[in-house]
Amino acid sequence: QVQLVESGGGLAQTGGSLTLSCAVSGIAFRLYSMGWYRQAPGKQRELVASINTSGTDTDYADPVKGRFTISRDNDKNFVYLQKNSLKSEDTGAHYCKTRIIGHEYWGQGTQVTVSS
Repeated sequence: QVQLVESGGGLAQTGGSLTLSCAVSGIAFRLYSMGWYRQAPGKQRELVASINTSGTDTDYADPVKGRFTISRDNDKNFVYLQKNSLKSEDTGAHYCKTRIIGHEYWGQGTQVTVSS
């Protein structure tokens, strides 16, 4: 059974930092690319960052480039999102996701709220 469990969300101040974690089980984690998504209140879920299987190739949405870093630990089956220089628009539920043979698997999400 594939499971993705996010953690690390919470309340942060503008300009602060948070690190989100996603624990993955039930799959050969090192074989699959991973992504982090954010869903702001009243808006669609959108891709924030993605990482390939080995961690050597990453991609970021323009608003977070230079502020966020996605990484993974293929020995521990974790993917991380380091969020620095937080802005109010970084607020939202954050989800990790993978795709296996065309089927998407999502975690339950972790809420990040950024306030001044």
